[in-house]
Amino acid sequence: MNVEIYSQRHETFRVIETISRQPGIPPRSYGVDLRNRRCDCRRFQTLHYPCVHIVAACAKVNLNVEQFVDDVYTLERTLRVWENEFPVLPDMSTWEVPPTTLELVPDKELRKNPRGRPQSSRIRNEMDIGEKFDGKRCGLCRLAGHNRSKCPQRNYHIGQSLRSGRN
Repeated sequence: MNVEIYSQRHETFRVIETISRQPGIPPRSYGVDLRNRRCDCRRFQTLHYPCVHIVAACAKVNLNVEQFVDDVYTLERTLRVWENEFPVLPDMSTWEVPPTTLELVPDKELRKNPRGRPQSSRIRNEMDIGEKFDGKRCGLCRLAGHNRSKCPQRNYHIGQSLRSGRN
């Protein structure tokens, strides 16, 4: 870290990170205000614990960095949290458990019907409407009015498929 003193009276600094920078990437700089407990990286304000920029600024002017550690991180505060006694829970066999008075019954109206083809939720528009279709067409000759079993050209198509080796 390279620390430049802006104002020793106002305790403001410019800290420039020079460690582990890749070539071609300019070093980042952060403004540090020790009096107002602020750093441009915002870790100091968020965690209430000195970031590396605060530590570098304190080292530059020989300040004890521990004065910038919030009270929640002190050993005394931690011990105060754990000094309270927690009551011991009695044996589970002595617990009083109230009987359940509500019987939960599922609403069958809300269930989806698993049978059949699922309904599409797609909103259709004019692009989805195909050409007007008169009815089913034959699977062999593609003409309307009959199906594959009643096709007048059925014998022709069956003979073709037998000669070609298809069934």
